[in-house]
Amino acid sequence: MRECHNITGTVEHLLRVEATDLAANKHWHTDVLGVLPEVPAITTYVAMGSPKDVRA
Repeated sequence: MRECHNITGTVEHLLRVEATDLAANKHWHTDVLGVLPEVPAITTYVAMGSPKDVRA
């Protein structure tokens, strides 16, 4: 996990996760985050591009 933000709206937290491939992302989603009783639901968004990214 690269970043964690407490946000307003319909969800409470936004995590930025970088995975090497889709299999690694699925492992994180189902075997790490998905087994926590405090996490009732997970929604995944995939960035298709970053027109402006000042982190690099």
